[in-house]
Amino acid sequence: MASKCPLSPAERRIVREVCAGRRNGEIARLLGKNLGTVKNQLSSAYRKLGVGSRVELILRQRRRPAG
Repeated sequence: MASKCPLSPAERRIVREVCAGRRNGEIARLLGKNLGTVKNQLSSAYRKLGVGSRVELILRQRRRPAG
């Protein structure tokens, strides 16, 4: 059964870290990624989820049903 989440596993991880209050640089260090990669994956997640900012992203994730 296919997942309903439009995000890749990497994008989901970035979104989780953003929602935990981490900045891009912290996320890059934590995950061992280049800062540019984190920014690209975050931008892709914004586009796929139809949000334009970290605040919108966090609010959307908080409203999402658990599961």
